[in-house]
Formats: sequence, C-alpha cells, structure tokens
Amino acid sequence: MKLAVDAMGGDYAPKQIVMGAIEAVKKYDCEIVLVGDREKIEAEIKANNAQNLDRLTIHHTTEVIEMGEHPVEAVRKKKDSSLVVATKLVKTGECDGVLSAGSTGAATTAATLFLRTIKGVDKPSIATPLPTKDGLVLLLDSGAIVDSKPKDLTEMALMGSIYSQYVYGIDNPKVGLLNVGEEETKGNKKVQTTYPMLKGMNSINFIGNVEGRDIPTGMADVVICDGFVGNIVLKFAEGLAVTLLDLIKDAIKNGGIFAKLGAVLVMPALKKLGKRLDVTEYGGAPLLGVNGCCIICHGSSDAKSICSAINVANEYVKNNVVDRIRDSIEKEEMLADDNNEEK
Repeated sequence: MKLAVDAMGGDYAPKQIVMGAIEAVKKYDCEIVLVGDREKIEAEIKANNAQNLDRLTIHHTTEVIEMGEHPVEAVRKKKDSSLVVATKLVKTGECDGVLSAGSTGAATTAATLFLRTIKGVDKPSIATPLPTKDGLVLLLDSGAIVDSKPKDLTEMALMGSIYSQYVYGIDNPKVGLLNVGEEETKGNKKVQTTYPMLKGMNSINFIGNVEGRDIPTGMADVVICDGFVGNIVLKFAEGLAVTLLDLIKDAIKNGGIFAKLGAVLVMPALKKLGKRLDVTEYGGAPLLGVNGCCIICHGSSDAKSICSAINVANEYVKNNVVDRIRDSIEKEEMLADDNNEEK
C-alpha cells in the first residue's frame, strides 16, 4: 500500500505526523508520501535519523488549510495545500489512500470533490471505533453529515456492516439505530422513517433501536445516527474516558498509604484499562462512501495515533473495502427493485 499523508494537518504537525509515519514504515508493509513543506518535513526526518528510509518520500506543497477556514472555500482556493494535493494523489492513482489530521470538514470536502462518492451513496460518513466491554463498536456518522436523511442512515448501516465484517472480522455484524427508546415507535420523524427501511434491508443484521447506554455494552457492533448526534456522542465518550482515568489517579493520590499500596497491586489492570480507553490505540476513522481510502484523524493526534491510523488505512486497502461497499450497494438496489416489481 502507498499512502499520501497530509504532513501539515493537525495540532502537532509536522513533527508528530512525520514521527508517526516513520514508525509506520518500520512496522507495517507500506510506502508513505509525506505531503507538505519539504524543508520542514526534512528537518523532522533528520531529527529522527530516518534519512535512509527508502519507503518514505516527500511531495512538496506550498499551502496549508487551517482549522478555522471554511472547508469548501479552502479546498477550492488552496489548490497547492497539503490536504488537496494528498487527496489528488489518490485520484490519479499514484497513492492508494490519503490520511489527514487536519480539518475534518476540509478532508471530507476534498474526498467528496476529487474522489467522488460510490454510485448509490448520496453522502459519505465517518466511521469511528469506540471501546466496549468486550471489543469495539463502530459509530457512524460521527461528523460528516450533520443533518442526514433516512436514506443516508440506511447507507451508513450497510457500509458500517461491511467495514466491521472485513476489517474487524465480525461475522454478520449487529446493526442498531441510535434512538431515545427501544420501541419501534420511539424517536423523531427521521428515525421513525428509517426504522422500517432498515428492517427491510437484506444485506444487514438489523437488531432494532439502541439507546446511548447500550453503546459501551457492545449490544450492537455498528451504531448509526446522524453526524450531529454522533459527534456529540464521540466527544462525550472521549471526555468521559479522560475524566474517569483522572478520577482514579486522584483517588489513589489522595487516598492515603493504603490506597497507594493497593494501587501497586492493581496497576497492571489499570494500565490495561487505560490502553482500552486510549483513543490513540484505534488510530483514524475511515470516511466510508467515497471512491478511495480516506482516513480522518483527530486534530490532536500524536505519533502513536498517526501510526495506528496508517495501519487502519493498510487494512482498509488490503480488504478492498471500497469494492465490497460498491458490490453490496448494487445488490441491495437490485433486491429492492425486484421487491418493487413483485408488489
């Protein structure tokens, strides 16, 4: 796999991005093109003694899309920005995927504009893995579509199911619709309209409505909702994980000698818990529905997170996720047409 990495996107670019890329080429079977300011990237490569890595190259650009810029305007105006050029390297076939920790809106816009959406998909969606009691749950959309339609939600269900099956190895993934209650009649008009549509789909294992409290239990392997709700759930989960770990540390620190002695005994378990809750362990989130691999990382991604995200891209390409989504959508549409003819 050859991946175009936006070296200038993110809070800690280019340092952490370059460090993550260096770690990834040593760890995984991939080539990486670092897209951005050559002088700055070379300085980071030299600082990490990685000048001799032949699977790490640079594609020079002169512009950067900043976080506060309007996504559509920035993508159209800054044609030599690291994000735009990196995405175009996928469009031309020079690279198999693109990764960025920059503006999520700009990354989504660039992928939609240059790679286009898969036939049958109206809008792409971001699929974010979250830890559960026994594994992972895929939440989508987590920020690409803030006001989705019922058809968008059905597309998310299909794409998320395919991704979970072929990347995470989950056989017949359970798909749940995020709602305020389990009953079919609960929720707003959007989810009430979506429910029977999901129920009638042949390509997914729809288990019905799930509530917010069901997400971390692993009741469903895939949970779908519009991007407005999904992004709030994601940010809440991230904040809660950090707060819980801080509360545990404070309790140990202020609990006296016995608390500290007890902490020594449970430290291995606490470290394991911390790793499960650490978002850097899961890397980036794929933008499902575009004609190519596009991985979107958190703006505060460090080297460890970037390295993990590159592995996500590796698995995405290796498992032919785009082709599998395309084939499944075609089959679902054919089945829907056959059912309509019978009626």
